[in-house]
Amino acid sequence: MVGERTASSRTSDEAIAQALLRYRVMATVVGVLLIALIFVAVPLNHLADVPGPSTVLGTAHGWLYGLFFLSAVDLALRAKWTLKGFLLTVIAGTVPVLSFVAERRATAKMRAGQQV
Repeated sequence: MVGERTASSRTSDEAIAQALLRYRVMATVVGVLLIALIFVAVPLNHLADVPGPSTVLGTAHGWLYGLFFLSAVDLALRAKWTLKGFLLTVIAGTVPVLSFVAERRATAKMRAGQQV
């Protein structure tokens, strides 16, 4: 049937490559927002009593982290990641700068055909 998805279509190389791209974009966006939040907005809030950037960046980061998490789940299921690899990757997304290291590591392993 047209539009019917099978297990093989979800795990095809093209589907995995698209899921990897979505994950990489979301990891980068969330990582940049987290750095801006921690190193710019929070100090402005606490040192200069300017709460606006903290509120905006905190809310944006929270919502986009949810999308990052979903993109990581999608990729992990398609590429058959280990539970440990998945958990380490999404936890690293909560630590400034480490999110970029985890994204590069996951991407390198995926491109080398290794399991994350």
